[in-house]
Amino acid sequence: MLTYHNDIGRTGQDLTESILTTTNINNVTNPTPAFGKLYELGVDGLVDAQPLIKTQVAIPGKGTHNVLYVVTENDSVYAFDADSSGAALWQVSVVGSGETPSDPRGCSQVPNQIGITSTPVVDPTAGPHGTIYLVAMSKNTKSGAYIQRIHALDLTTGAEEFGGPVTVTATFAPGPAFSPGQYKERAGLLLLNGQIITTWASHCDDQPYNGWIMAYDQNTLAQTSVLDITPNGSEGAIWQAGGGPAADSSGNIYLLDGNGTFDTSIVGGFPSKGDFGNGFLKLSNSSGLQVTDFFEPYDTVSESNSDADLGSGGAMVLPDMTDSTNTTRHLAVGAGKDGNIYLVDRTNMGKWNSTSNNNLNAYQVLTGALNGGEWAMPAYFNFTLYYGGVSEPLQAFAFSQAKLGAMPTSSSSETYGYPGTSPSISANGTSNAIVWAVQANGSAGVLHAYDATNLATELYNSSTVPADSFSDNKFITPTIANGKVYVGTPSSVAVFGLKP
Repeated sequence: MLTYHNDIGRTGQDLTESILTTTNINNVTNPTPAFGKLYELGVDGLVDAQPLIKTQVAIPGKGTHNVLYVVTENDSVYAFDADSSGAALWQVSVVGSGETPSDPRGCSQVPNQIGITSTPVVDPTAGPHGTIYLVAMSKNTKSGAYIQRIHALDLTTGAEEFGGPVTVTATFAPGPAFSPGQYKERAGLLLLNGQIITTWASHCDDQPYNGWIMAYDQNTLAQTSVLDITPNGSEGAIWQAGGGPAADSSGNIYLLDGNGTFDTSIVGGFPSKGDFGNGFLKLSNSSGLQVTDFFEPYDTVSESNSDADLGSGGAMVLPDMTDSTNTTRHLAVGAGKDGNIYLVDRTNMGKWNSTSNNNLNAYQVLTGALNGGEWAMPAYFNFTLYYGGVSEPLQAFAFSQAKLGAMPTSSSSETYGYPGTSPSISANGTSNAIVWAVQANGSAGVLHAYDATNLATELYNSSTVPADSFSDNKFITPTIANGKVYVGTPSSVAVFGLKP
């Protein structure tokens, strides 16, 4: 589990889980369940990023371990034994001298302090022992200046690599220069073709801000490309509820950006001034970051004006599918605040039509499928999409001939309040498929597990066992690996597994 949602397509599925089964995790029908919370690993701050795992890491003086990597909003990075002991292997702070983590910038999206918000990415082949890349925000205690930095840390010791860290600066004419205090790196990092792709969100909708995307060489940390997707306008930030930009096997990048300027004056199919606010974007980085295709809802301007944008949810690249004419389709999917699920053709995203979404530019739209809107990421398994919208149950939408069924094939009995849920999937190939989802209840979190073939069949519910309780965290995505489930909390990672 080296990147957000397990792969660069952001499908959220792990098809190598052979320990956890639909039988042995069941505490709904089994009065003496074998599965539950084993312990919590205490850390020094809020865990907003998805925990990552690298197996078989040789830690100096401590032997070889499967290692759980955890980052906090207190600008700390932890390496824990991911198995039975949960022992701390190393811990480092990435706060510079004379600095603290940032204050929350008058915005409650990240409460109390801002440090490392986004999910890092691990490359086990980089550097002498493998490298974890991350972005950290801090504040100078004397000058009050805010700083954003790219870090590359040795997986075995936490030591800085490649001459890092590197301070984030950027310009993109004709817009204003990047101002580090106005942004947080919310969406997970993407490692693609030797480049670390970073995307930037504002603090709430506090002006001024733009839609920044930046690329860095993973071996030198040198900035290689910068793109502002609203250079002649404003806004257009990238949140995606923490979901990292997705990528396909051809090296194209896909993301949803938030409310912002969109040029309704179209030249050659593209906005005349290069402003892509509230869009489903396809980017290339083969010769510098640039938008190569896009989809915009027909009512994109009014959506942005009413803060009903796409940027609250994340984009996913789907496996290839064959349609009714036996044509192979290359698709991506995303959803946001307007409650629609948008399926787009990656070879022809559809661009913008001012009168309708259906049949004119989008490949398929499920209008109102998520009535409360989407502030999360879906998961995918075996021709089925799993969406957990706001004030909705977790729902399964099945594909047939490269189209989504209009109605869910199954739903959970529980309704998920704000912000919904970003599920993850564990399975052993196509067997023992389990959908894991964290429910935020304001103080106590709940870990749910469902049979992936029928979400009405709940297998595990942590709220039914007092000893399995944990504090909730708004946007956490569970990580499943090697018979364990890892859930970030405001001050720990709760670890679930089969009991001894």
